[in-house]
Amino acid sequence: MDWFTAPGYWLSRLVLQRALAAVYLVAFLTAALQFRALLGERGMLPIPRFLARVPFKRAPSLFHAHYSDRFFAACAWAGCAVSAALLAGADSEVPLWAGILLWLVPWALYLSIVNVGQTWYAFGWESLLLETGFLAAFLGNGEVAPPVVVLFLLRWILFRVEFGAGLIKLRGDACWRKLTCLYYHHETQPMPGPLSRLFHRLPKPLHRAEVAANHLTQLVVPVLLFTPQPVASAAAALMIVTQLWLVLSGNFAWLNWITIVLALSALRLPGAAPSVPPAPLWYEVVVLAVAALLLVLSHQPVRNMISRRQIMNRSFDPLHLVNTYGAFGSVSRVRYEVVVEGTLDDTPREDSDWREYEFKGKPGDPRRRPRQYAPYHLRLDWLMWFAALSPAYAGDWFGGLVERLLENDRDTLRLLRRSPFPPDTPPRHVRARLFRYRYTTRREMRETGAYWERTYVREYLPPTRLAGV
Repeated sequence: MDWFTAPGYWLSRLVLQRALAAVYLVAFLTAALQFRALLGERGMLPIPRFLARVPFKRAPSLFHAHYSDRFFAACAWAGCAVSAALLAGADSEVPLWAGILLWLVPWALYLSIVNVGQTWYAFGWESLLLETGFLAAFLGNGEVAPPVVVLFLLRWILFRVEFGAGLIKLRGDACWRKLTCLYYHHETQPMPGPLSRLFHRLPKPLHRAEVAANHLTQLVVPVLLFTPQPVASAAAALMIVTQLWLVLSGNFAWLNWITIVLALSALRLPGAAPSVPPAPLWYEVVVLAVAALLLVLSHQPVRNMISRRQIMNRSFDPLHLVNTYGAFGSVSRVRYEVVVEGTLDDTPREDSDWREYEFKGKPGDPRRRPRQYAPYHLRLDWLMWFAALSPAYAGDWFGGLVERLLENDRDTLRLLRRSPFPPDTPPRHVRARLFRYRYTTRREMRETGAYWERTYVREYLPPTRLAGV
């Protein structure tokens, strides 16, 4: 079928696949380096406990067959290895059918991790990576030109990401309709980056223009993805520029990067395509069958988008094949942070020597400037932001964090930037306090050298010690 392939997107497919492999690599590296404290056998939310109460059909995962920390590590590092091989172009060195299977390996491995990841993996970009990774497996390799239907379905994912996010904003916080959300967002976002304070200090008229541009990019431009070239390429390029702007303004794991990967499906990059034979019949049948399945499943996110009760970041099937997306339907006006401290005193008092634990990404020491971590995902730091919004968000894991700090647990301390206690001297008590944070003004920063100003609000967790110690 002549219409089945699009030779002009040869280079676009190549760049898309390599970029997707890079995102997979970061995702697996994040899992390999953080899982023991979060999900391991002695973690805050142990996977074995989850597997005992959740059946395979609700959460398909390799770990239903067997779980151990060693096996999880093997799966995560195997995902890193396969992702690195795909980044190097291994899929072009094997037959077409083998290339498809090779791309499905990281998808299956990451699906196994996400489906047992519980709260630590309840982020929209997990499902977005899985949905994109599954569909991209059928883009083919050097034996065939890119299939048109797969390119358009990748654009369909991008449309749902952007249009869904635009709708949730208009239906959510009034500040999006008043164009004032960016008066607060750069200061109150989950994990500010090194330039976030600069973005926050931009003039308010520019903030209003940014919000208006955001509405245009999310509610109008996505429609242009399905128009003829060069309009589709222009729309994709505008989305990429917008995502790069977001990369500079904060730390959103790989959300921005996987969105850029999707935009490459509509960006027709210049370059001569090599001559290849027509796609084999079996490949056409497989691709069309997958496309039909995904289109049928798409009715659920469509219904969600047009619903007045639109929800964000929900998967509609256990394989994460089709999902709904959205972010920041509401924007916090005030930033709160949970500050965790420990003391060696047997009897804790307010004037005890309380020492603060420093996290890698979330604000802590007011004099420390935020750093750039994305696309790497600091899962504990992100959940600490939710914990500051409400203790209900931390109810199933915060107690486990405190317990492991009282034990000076090595794997947990590796998630932190700094522990105030030597490895062989754990604290006797740990407490948590809630503070309000705000960026310092230019004058305050010159006088104090502080990046943040913080004010004590209330006790979050009273001094706690291990039972029987």
